[in-house]
Amino acid sequence: QVLLVESGGGQVQDGGVLRLSCKASGGLFTSLIMGWFRQAPGKEREFVAAISLLYGNTNYADSVKDRFTISKDSANTVSLQMNSLKPEDTAVYYCAARRGSTLYTNEVTYDYWGQGTQVTVSS
Repeated sequence: QVLLVESGGGQVQDGGVLRLSCKASGGLFTSLIMGWFRQAPGKEREFVAAISLLYGNTNYADSVKDRFTISKDSANTVSLQMNSLKPEDTAVYYCAARRGSTLYTNEVTYDYWGQGTQVTVSS
């Protein structure tokens, strides 16, 4: 069983910067795909970014490409650097993980989830 704990959410102004972190524990991490999803009020949860802890390859949603960067900080920790934040980025951000090598964007393919962290961008 893999446990995921997010940190780093908060409130910033339009154009601001935030960095989210996700730490995994309780299992073997080398074969994990770790991803970030978000859910805004009244909307479905959507894919943001994913990274392979084994290969380092990444995948991004078009809406965040060139603004957000997912990276592997250690063997069991990934971060999401969010630059040029916009009010439409406001959401609860969830860290997720799955075993394998494919950077799926569909949430149903992820087996493990964190509790979520709130990101609020004010205009």
